[in-house]
Amino acid sequence: MKKKTLALTMAMALVLSLAACGNSNADVAAESTAAATTEAATTEAATTEAAATEAAATEASTEAAEAVADEKSEGVMTYEEYMAADLDSEVVIEAYVQAKQSWWEDKATLYTQDQDGAYFIYNAACSEEDYAKLVPGTKIKVTGYKTEWSGEVEIAEGATFEIEEGNYIAPVTDVTDLLGTDDLINYQNQFVAFKGMTVEAAGQDADGNDVAFLYNWDGSGEDGNDLYFNVSLNGQTYTFTVESYLCDNTTDVYNAVKNLKIGDTVDMEGFLYWYEGVNPHITSVTVK
Repeated sequence: MKKKTLALTMAMALVLSLAACGNSNADVAAESTAAATTEAATTEAATTEAAATEAAATEASTEAAEAVADEKSEGVMTYEEYMAADLDSEVVIEAYVQAKQSWWEDKATLYTQDQDGAYFIYNAACSEEDYAKLVPGTKIKVTGYKTEWSGEVEIAEGATFEIEEGNYIAPVTDVTDLLGTDDLINYQNQFVAFKGMTVEAAGQDADGNDVAFLYNWDGSGEDGNDLYFNVSLNGQTYTFTVESYLCDNTTDVYNAVKNLKIGDTVDMEGFLYWYEGVNPHITSVTVK
């Protein structure tokens, strides 16, 4: 009888011990779960805060760049005043180099822009030394005469410039939906994008086969000359150009156009040049 009582007592003690152990393990698991949840929440909060800080910094940087780009020195025209000026009148503008097209005989041709609009500078007096300094973003003050050639508004006729403090790279503006409208010319000379356009035949080769591009507008050129190609959107066809002075036959865009096929769908970027209508100087082509 005493053995049975002793055995029963020991069994009950073992059950209680196991229960206590079970409760302890449950508590540890609960504490671990709570700690993991807290750590995850803290990490998520830190990540969110970091993302918000980065976004705020980017926005502040953009606003600062725009503020800098908007500043004009005394006697310098705003873009609105420049556009309102009469042809053949003297103009003074400040803008930022976006691309260099060419230099020869101490004259430079430049694509420039500020946050309000763009200015094409044609054959401005420029030493080779100064031309090397005109990297994208460089601020210049230009004095010259506003002229027009076949629809292209530019500053030419003995234009001169001074390099100033400041830096600005213009964002690309998608003008695809403006093709065929009167509003497109308001973006003349700006850095723009065209998306989802279809490559059409640009002409025919010597054997009478349709081809996707021509060397020169009439096919009279050779490798190294300007490339002309046709693209369409909503039933309308437009002629785009790879200007060989701007993007020669060693560039990616020049070779991309040489590899185009009729029917390809392409996205493009470039400068909204004008010649008897829209004639963009393309700097990038991506086949979709």
